Amino acid sequence: MAKRKKTLPQKNPLKKQFTVDQDKGIDACLDQMKKEGYAPVRRMEQPVFKEGEDGPEVIGQMITFEGRLIQKDEQ
Repeated sequence: MAKRKKTLPQKNPLKKQFTVDQDKGIDACLDQMKKEGYAPVRRMEQPVFKEGEDGPEVIGQMITFEGRLIQKDEQ
């Protein structure tokens, strides 16, 4: 059997997810992505539910961006 190489954790993974905070907004999230060296490639929205008297109620949404690491020659 061949031996497997151990992989070390990367300092900057190629893809990373960023969640928009309720109090900060989308612009702050996109600025944070840019600071860390990521470009947005996908936006995902999920409803946030709360159990109410008549069943589940939508109380908001959670927005998540998937970022791709920007290569040095792209900057």
